[in-house]
Amino acid sequence: MMHFLAGELTDDERDVRTARFQVIPVPLERTVSYGAGTAQGPAAILEASTQLERFFAGSEACTRGIATQEPVECTGALPDVMEAIAARTEGSVRAGAIPIVLGGEHALSYGAVRGISRALTRPIGIVQIDAHADLRRAYLGERHSHASVMQLLVEEEGVALAQFGARALCQEEMDRRKSAGVFYKDAEELVVGNVQAVDLPPDFPKDIYISFDVDGLDPSILPDTGTPVPGGLGYYQTLNLLRHALKGRRLVGCDVVELAPTAASAVSDFTAAQVAYALMSLAD
Repeated sequence: MMHFLAGELTDDERDVRTARFQVIPVPLERTVSYGAGTAQGPAAILEASTQLERFFAGSEACTRGIATQEPVECTGALPDVMEAIAARTEGSVRAGAIPIVLGGEHALSYGAVRGISRALTRPIGIVQIDAHADLRRAYLGERHSHASVMQLLVEEEGVALAQFGARALCQEEMDRRKSAGVFYKDAEELVVGNVQAVDLPPDFPKDIYISFDVDGLDPSILPDTGTPVPGGLGYYQTLNLLRHALKGRRLVGCDVVELAPTAASAVSDFTAAQVAYALMSLAD
């Protein structure tokens, strides 16, 4: 099994008993609606991570330990898969670690957040980087769709949500943002204005889960995703937005989803791996 940052970590840094971060590969690909390939996303990220440097943004997050788990089995009914994901993230949090979930399609966030919520038993806020709002009640008849994952979390699980970078929405999602009290700053405002920091509402939860759909980035930065939408966020801009969002708050988990690797180029794979490591560097 490939390990995140393999070749760079010492045995102590890979020790699951003490690792601050537990990487959980979830090769889920069941409801994709355009480009395919997300099932290969976790393996591609892990392989690309072997080429990362330990030092990033002034620190070496890996010194706190990064343990990589076996991939979650993603066959069977989707509710059962979500429970399997939830069991993994719950176990990681109860072990004192921060789960870093590698996807796989965005639907997996439902299971990941539910598991963390069970372990913490206190409010969680999701900060979502995404080209889409994912707030449909269902898509193509599927409730556990990548296009409805945030609706499930917001309206059925009561999770607070802040969205950054959206630029492809339907009227249903725009209406739901209002009815569900979703905080958002869309891509056009952020990119045209070169916005690098946005204050979250004062009452937004202190425990933050970052859901990073790679199509939130502009396709010129990361083209290999199922639904590349022009006009996306910049790389450093995105990290600055997340860093600011975490001020006075703490990271309790995250995911990096919707990478659809291709044989033609490893640029997207490496970028997604760097994003995953960058998220670790944002943890306190």
